[in-house]
Amino acid sequence: MASVREGSLEAPKRFPVNWQSTDFLDETSLFEELDRVFDICHGCRRCFNLCNSFPTLFDAIDESDTMELDGVDKEIYWDVVDHCYLCDMCFMTKCPYVPPHEWELDFPHLMLRAKIIGNHKGRPSLRDNVISSTDTIGKLASMPVVFHGLNAANKNSLARTALQSSFGIHKNANLPEYASSSRHRKLTRHSSLNKDLNEAGPTKGKVVLFATCYGKYNDPNMNENIAAVFEHNGIAVKVASGDVCCGMPKLEIGDMKAVERLKNQNIPLLANYVREGWDIVAPIPSCALMFKQELPMLFPDDSEVALVRDAMYDPSEYLMLRYKYEKLDVRFENSLGKVAYHVACHQRVQNIGLKTRDLLALVPDTEIDVIERCSGHNGTYAVKREFYENSRKISKPIESRVKRFDPDHLVSDCILAARHIAYGLKDSELKPQHPISLLRQAYGV
Repeated sequence: MASVREGSLEAPKRFPVNWQSTDFLDETSLFEELDRVFDICHGCRRCFNLCNSFPTLFDAIDESDTMELDGVDKEIYWDVVDHCYLCDMCFMTKCPYVPPHEWELDFPHLMLRAKIIGNHKGRPSLRDNVISSTDTIGKLASMPVVFHGLNAANKNSLARTALQSSFGIHKNANLPEYASSSRHRKLTRHSSLNKDLNEAGPTKGKVVLFATCYGKYNDPNMNENIAAVFEHNGIAVKVASGDVCCGMPKLEIGDMKAVERLKNQNIPLLANYVREGWDIVAPIPSCALMFKQELPMLFPDDSEVALVRDAMYDPSEYLMLRYKYEKLDVRFENSLGKVAYHVACHQRVQNIGLKTRDLLALVPDTEIDVIERCSGHNGTYAVKREFYENSRKISKPIESRVKRFDPDHLVSDCILAARHIAYGLKDSELKPQHPISLLRQAYGV
């Protein structure tokens, strides 16, 4: 009798997402695959402590008449899908049945398939379509005559209660402030093309900064700090102009038309920079991952997507490559003390290792507590009325650990995750920061 291997010692393998095929969009075929995968998950349950998709599934099974998957109403399957925010942690860290195992489980990509089919059926609400349109919101909200009023409204309890009842944004969710659009426009005019460019391993020594929606509209200071640190290390920096959202928010609701449209705007622009000899750095892990992994799997035959993928770096990854080839300045003016460092899920998925920890550890008299656990923020998940309490529950173990460590600084490569964690530390004066912003303080520049 043939036996099935329990797990694998081989590296996980992923396949292109064939989202344009007829079978991919067939709902009957989808539910057959959901039945197959959910039944395997039910028999394993290693993933019970990740996102709320798995407790939702397992509780439904345990509370059914049969206590097996066949007793679960198929409508609950959509609840499982809605709780998945495509962090990929089940695939990367928990599931023993991912390819090349013969069962070939890729839970996140199955959830993505369901989201795409759900989008075709009109499942995303008006709210979901609006808040995933980050460029549209950002351009309006960062207008000089608008951002002050909007920031004030976001802090007003009456306004937030009205927003919750009318639009489904939880009244207690920590919404990021908006900055004046003039800050980002000023940065796009910035260029520091040094005459003395020094390559270091695969790095060219000059980078185009993909600013991200958060960096453009909410926190331009993050990108200013990255530019300052890179320039301090002799790396030329220019900020991409004409770029749009990476597409991750639209991917999370299965809107492939929008993902393709955004790809068609970004990729030719970024590919031209690469052909001109520039590397690309994106300060938010989800944006870097979109170009490194998601777009290449969604558009596997697009050579320009591959060109951008191979030139895309996380900021700490880039600086540690420079350090490896002795091209990083390690003369620091200030120590950092105790740093609580949350590792973002979408950075872990990049398989680059703990480069941010290694970078901050170069600063003398610095103690780092590395926290590899989901923050519960996850794009737009934490601001939605129906998911807010789940997001806070996911974040609580991190908050408890930060309190025990009693750090001087709280950082995450995903600054939104750091903000979410800090928000749960009600009595703390910790200011959430991007790691490169903290590194600038260490350099004293």
